Amino acid sequence: MRIITTIALIIVALIHTLIAAVEIFFWQVPAIHERLGYSAEIAAQVAPIVQNAGLYNSFIAAGLFWGAFTQNCTVQIRYFFLSCVVIAGIFGAVTLRPTTLILQTLPALIALALNWKMQSRSQLESKRLL
Repeated sequence: MRIITTIALIIVALIHTLIAAVEIFFWQVPAIHERLGYSAEIAAQVAPIVQNAGLYNSFIAAGLFWGAFTQNCTVQIRYFFLSCVVIAGIFGAVTLRPTTLILQTLPALIALALNWKMQSRSQLESKRLL
């Protein structure tokens, strides 16, 4: 169960790494900004804001990778960063595009559920040992 949970977390981290890379490095590529309905002129104007959002997404990805590979405070780290993704995804769906719920929020909710299930099992096993 732990391996599946960690894989789910890594998938969410990779999604955010990709989002960050697109926002920071590729935003002004026509195929990217046009797909989101921005002209080249508007894309150039908002590029600093988009790059800033990319930086925040890279911090989220770093936290998710941290939660996937650390041995200390793993549950708290995972819950915190996955909750950040869920909140950002909901906000993005309301303010940008509804597809954000599928691309960002849904994978994070699945990873959260798997983490919750893993923690619940771990607590039950601990109680049985006592």
